[in-house]
Amino acid sequence: MSRRSIRSLTLGLVVLFAAAAGMLVWGASAYDEPGPLAEDATVVLPRGSSVGRISRILEDNGVLANPNLFRIVVRASGQSKSLQAGEYLFPAHTSMRAVTEQLIQGDTVARRLTLAEGLTNHEILRVVSEAEALVGPVPKIGREGTLLPETYHYAYGDTREAVIGRMQQAMRELVDDLWPHRAPDLPFDTAEQAVVLASIVEKETAIAEERARVAGVFVNRLRRGMRLQSDPTVVFAVTNGAGPLGRRLTREDLSTDSPFNTYRIKGLPPAPIANPGRASLEAVLRPAATDDLYFVADGNGGHAFAKTLKEHQENVRRWRQIRDEQD
Repeated sequence: MSRRSIRSLTLGLVVLFAAAAGMLVWGASAYDEPGPLAEDATVVLPRGSSVGRISRILEDNGVLANPNLFRIVVRASGQSKSLQAGEYLFPAHTSMRAVTEQLIQGDTVARRLTLAEGLTNHEILRVVSEAEALVGPVPKIGREGTLLPETYHYAYGDTREAVIGRMQQAMRELVDDLWPHRAPDLPFDTAEQAVVLASIVEKETAIAEERARVAGVFVNRLRRGMRLQSDPTVVFAVTNGAGPLGRRLTREDLSTDSPFNTYRIKGLPPAPIANPGRASLEAVLRPAATDDLYFVADGNGGHAFAKTLKEHQENVRRWRQIRDEQD
């Protein structure tokens, strides 16, 4: 090979290497520079999407200005199988590098589902069925009191069955954790019975300071063989847990022939009437030490407690007077 040929080849290689270096510098710069998003955007990447499909979706949603560079870098770095599907919130002007890191980390949108204490299975399943981004059918649930009311986080595409399963698991774990720490000599023998009574306490009062005292009243009545005479159990007997009654209880309601009607039966109902929260379960397992046997609404959102029937009847009279004035 002549010297001229060698010089030409050398020059060609230098130009080639210079062009390659220039491309690398440009690529690195483009990979780190702010992206085209004008404002934050939420994008869903379906499961099973290839790098090519991901890049096209991101381009269509204005996240990427150069999808070809994204594909080249991801594939060259061996990260193509590390990109995770899901629902992502991309900040405005996020760089291609930041997008890649977010997809690798699986930093998806965290959604929340909050369930209030005292909801029935029917009410909880309705909330789950209406929750955005969950998929699949709502599973059938048996007895009440198996779902723990609290806030659950979930991601786009999670199944309703899986979320319900987490609620059931959370309730089992909570009951298993609290049951060994119960007070001695309670008038019930099983954790399941504790959940039954906790569901009644949950429906009787929403005031945290009252729960242990309400539980103490019911514990006292159980010990004496008195009927619990809890209005919420009658509501459950009438509605079968479908939701609020929407009216006052009548004498006919109080006579409803049902194993849940504690005006007719002695002891606890055969199953919970709702899904109690932690506070009501704790109140039932460690009730307040009280001589109270009765309570009735006081007109201010709480209850008036009484040790004797005579005192209770006076409290009932006051409550009815307040109620009539409010109507």
